[in-house]
Amino acid sequence: MFFTYLRRELRRRRKAALVVASGLALGIALVIVVNSVSNGMGKAQDKVLQSLYGLGTDMTVTKAASASSGDAQRPRFRFDAQNNGDDATQSSDRVMVQGFQTLPASTVAEVGSQSGVSDAVGGLSLQVLKVSGQFTRGRFQQDESGGGFQRGGGNGGPQGEVKGGGADFDVNSYSVYGTDVTKPGLGPLTSSKITSGRTFKATETDAKVVVADSAYAKEKKYKTGSTVTIKGVTFTVIGIATADSGDSAANLYLPLKQAQTLADAKDKVTTVYVEAADSKKIDSVKSAIQKNVPGTTVTTSADLADTVSGSLSTASSLAADVGTWLSLAVLVAAFLVAGLLTSSAVSRRVREFGTLKALGWRSGRVTRQVVGEAMVNGLVGGALGIALGLAGAYVVTAISPGLKAQVGGGTGGGLGGGGFPGGPGRRTAKTLEVALTAPVSVTTIVLAVGLAVAGGLIAGAFGGWRASRLRPADALRRVE
Repeated sequence: MFFTYLRRELRRRRKAALVVASGLALGIALVIVVNSVSNGMGKAQDKVLQSLYGLGTDMTVTKAASASSGDAQRPRFRFDAQNNGDDATQSSDRVMVQGFQTLPASTVAEVGSQSGVSDAVGGLSLQVLKVSGQFTRGRFQQDESGGGFQRGGGNGGPQGEVKGGGADFDVNSYSVYGTDVTKPGLGPLTSSKITSGRTFKATETDAKVVVADSAYAKEKKYKTGSTVTIKGVTFTVIGIATADSGDSAANLYLPLKQAQTLADAKDKVTTVYVEAADSKKIDSVKSAIQKNVPGTTVTTSADLADTVSGSLSTASSLAADVGTWLSLAVLVAAFLVAGLLTSSAVSRRVREFGTLKALGWRSGRVTRQVVGEAMVNGLVGGALGIALGLAGAYVVTAISPGLKAQVGGGTGGGLGGGGFPGGPGRRTAKTLEVALTAPVSVTTIVLAVGLAVAGGLIAGAFGGWRASRLRPADALRRVE
């Protein structure tokens, strides 16, 4: 009887049911689109962060450079010409630890033993200054002011001044990163893909081999099999790596032990890259490391996310704030309208329900009938809302609007290359462009179904309350 009566009434009141369902559908569709766009924002931000610190890294452990250590790393070059006055072709490399004080290599094991840490790997971030050219009866040195040189060369590197003579020289500055080849799945190199040659073998812990970034390799015309000389040591290029997005972490990657030897930093690292066992417990892992490994700075990807600016950050804020509140406002309005419409429909059926009560229907049975009709309207609205929401999310993904994300580079003890503390390579702010998508998760669909049920229950509550107040006499008064 219940389903027979339900089917008849819904068929008889199709227009009213469609109005209620449409209101609920609009609110549910908006919730799906906003949630999907927010998920897309999160994925876009993760892509930006991954391109900066590498796949799988949840946090880094570093030690900020002090003022004294910064002075000690200041490059000073002096080239004395030959006594006979002939031109002298000279070259000098200066390999410096970049941005941070070094940590004992034992720190990696210490961090790795902390509760909640799945894996930890150390790395050494270096900057190489190479000055080469011809100098005539003079001395080449850096300005005492530290403000740069008057002439010089490639890659935006330092420039120089010649005192007491002429010179034709070139200054080249590039970044080198020492990576633990026994753990290739963690650290900055994981943000790039090998597009030519191969990556390091686990046995090449002290091999004279190098992986070059594709952009730097193109500039220097390196290819697999080429050689690179750093501080008199010749390395063979075994692979070319291309960054997944944005800039690479470093120009060249070396086995960690070789990098330590070049920088006279035996058993030292600048950064410990940490992977947490549970991504939901990052804060507790961070606290444990800060407590048990004193003198270090622990920075999570969430800390770095706070430095992301540009249209990605603006759009993310709009989706999180304006979008969320707008969705809530539309949902509340849809629920209220559905409830009022259902209550109004019950009022117009006073004679019908009064007659049913006169025939022996109890108030509870009438209420259940009204709630059942409202629930069906809610489910229909939910189905329409899910369809509209999926369509909206598909349109956003199909258009894939481009968003720009700017991450500030760092100096000294601040953010390292690429914006992530301890990261090698970039030292200035870089703008990355990512495409926005709107992935619809199972959780979002479940939420939409829940909202549909909730809307039906709210509408049913309004109508059921109104129906429960009817009396058989109401039908007689309506007839009169």
